[in-house]
Amino acid sequence: MWRWVMLAVLLAAPMTSGALAQDATAPYLKSKQINLIVGSSAGGGYDIYARLLARHLSKYVPGNPTIVVSNMPGAASNTAAAYLYAVAPKDGTAIGALQTAAVLDPLFGDATQAKHDASKFVYLGSATIDYYVCIARTDAPAKSLKELLSRELIIGASQPGTSTRDFPALLNSMTGTKLRIVSGYPGTREITLAIEKGEVQGLCGFSWSSLLAQHSEWLKSGFIRVIAQEHDKGHPALNKMGVPLTVDFAKDAASRRIMELVYSQEVFGRPYMLPPGVPPERVAELREAFMATLHDADLLAEAQRIGLDLEPISGQELQALAEKIYATPPAIVEQARQAVSYKGP
Repeated sequence: MWRWVMLAVLLAAPMTSGALAQDATAPYLKSKQINLIVGSSAGGGYDIYARLLARHLSKYVPGNPTIVVSNMPGAASNTAAAYLYAVAPKDGTAIGALQTAAVLDPLFGDATQAKHDASKFVYLGSATIDYYVCIARTDAPAKSLKELLSRELIIGASQPGTSTRDFPALLNSMTGTKLRIVSGYPGTREITLAIEKGEVQGLCGFSWSSLLAQHSEWLKSGFIRVIAQEHDKGHPALNKMGVPLTVDFAKDAASRRIMELVYSQEVFGRPYMLPPGVPPERVAELREAFMATLHDADLLAEAQRIGLDLEPISGQELQALAEKIYATPPAIVEQARQAVSYKGP
């Protein structure tokens, strides 16, 4: 009997050590859940991009974890940024999909609003480069960017720190446009509803890709017109349509430089980031998975079907850009900060 017991122990030992070895080499994120936190309301452009990514990301992450999207709007994504920075787990199970405002507010915006250091986020990459535009109802009094220099246009906006609020304020400061900003809307979804109801006449700092995804019928029906591109180079399709660049209407060379600096945030487009402190090997896995997902055939087909632009940028490129922007001399930063402050009529 004793011999049989010893034989059973010896035979079981290799199997046990093999199982332990298999567990030790299993992907960390296997059987885990990744929370993709969108820093804006449901139905907006950032939310649409995040949910598209979430539907395809799992198959490229080692261990194929479940991806769950949740919305945490507030303070131009600074609420979600603060959570990601200080509260979220630092093991790769929390990813932020934040507005560019949360990336640059600690530098250009209201320092009291930002409770995080965006230069310390670990960037996974961006789904696309943004090209912001100004749109107006066709029955609005101002029909072009040139007319905005002498005619008022009432536009909807979110809170300070968002592109819909800061970009039109920048236009007023640097070009002399007569935009009257009605701020306080939670996001672009609510602003576009206000345009449909006639509460406001237009919207600036609106992503071209979001316009195509959410309201392409506006363009087809002629309900709105695109009156300007808030970008230093412009989108190829809009350039072909002859939509002017706002930088070409700058008061002087110094004003143009400030506009180009503020517009540099558009390269971040739809950024995705991890909290500081995530292990380097997990960062490398997620960065690779992120880029692979954005080249996935099924995702590309779905993006084309719903009208989303994709121009992926790697996490390494975004990390380098963030470092460069945060190295901007304080005097220039202060000029940019003043330029996006709104002085109403």
